[in-house]
Amino acid sequence: MSPRRSPTSLVPAASLPALAAIVTVVLWASAFVGIRALGDTFSPGSMAFLRLLSAVVPLTVIVMGVRLRRRGADAPTRPVLPRGRPLVLVIAYGVAWFAGYTVLLNWAEQHLDAGTAALLVNLAPVLVAVYAGLFLGEGFPRHLVIGMTTAFAGVVLIALGGSATADAHANWLGIVLGVAAAVLYATGVLIQKSALRTVDALAATWLGSVAGLVATMPFAPTALAELAGADPSAIWAVIYLGVGPTAIAFSTWAYALARTDASAMAATTLVVPAIVIVLSWMLLGELPTGVGIVGGVLCIVGVAIARRLLPMRRRGARSARSLDASSPAATPPESTGTPAGTPAGTP
Repeated sequence: MSPRRSPTSLVPAASLPALAAIVTVVLWASAFVGIRALGDTFSPGSMAFLRLLSAVVPLTVIVMGVRLRRRGADAPTRPVLPRGRPLVLVIAYGVAWFAGYTVLLNWAEQHLDAGTAALLVNLAPVLVAVYAGLFLGEGFPRHLVIGMTTAFAGVVLIALGGSATADAHANWLGIVLGVAAAVLYATGVLIQKSALRTVDALAATWLGSVAGLVATMPFAPTALAELAGADPSAIWAVIYLGVGPTAIAFSTWAYALARTDASAMAATTLVVPAIVIVLSWMLLGELPTGVGIVGGVLCIVGVAIARRLLPMRRRGARSARSLDASSPAATPPESTGTPAGTPAGTP
């Protein structure tokens, strides 16, 4: 008779990072729609400041509660603030991702509909692969070049496609801002991955949000002025952006990122644009044009190719396998240009 298992043992440990990634994706998708809806109430900088302020408060309470619980259990606790290089990395990713990316995305969505902005931001995985090729010695294999070219063609179509509704316009300024936001997004992922080697996920999220809040302090006077004239629904919406897509989503993201590789995690965000387009259509009545949607599909396909999510067989490899089957002397397949042992989903 087999022993009974506890409810927690029924959930494989490997599924927890996947569940955390799903929570992150859904909350981040809702943020694109919320930012677009609040564009007429808050300016880009003030919205970023209020969102981060709404995130820092609950994160601070959670961090302090976790530390008190560990002390009560006589468990070893790390210092609240990391020191040296880890602290610099956390501050850098907080300024780049929580502050810079958020301001640029808020600004971009004043010129783009939510779905188009989400499509552009999801160029970040390609940028992560480019960084790996330039600075991590992984080069530019065929799949990366094809993926980059495909994604760039998609960006061009998005720029030419505009929007299907009068209120959901798209222009070149919005395109540039969206791509710039993707650059900061990719930068934040890479820096955060290095920081999480020595800093736990919750502390990294909390310190990153504090660094972002400090960086957006110059927008505080404008934020207070706009807050005074805002409707209660808008105030609750910006608080939601801080608690949900920031405090909760970045914590679950950091938890998952610490337990997998950066490129694989970045690839999970490919589903965000589809969710955003559906939510934007249902809640805001906005849709990209047919040309823009085709461009978005090209962006996603390009990212998938660059991240090796779409298998690409080579003739040389097939020919080698055929010769191997018909000849007693084994013929090695042609090199794919990818380092040995590189798992799927990495550059």
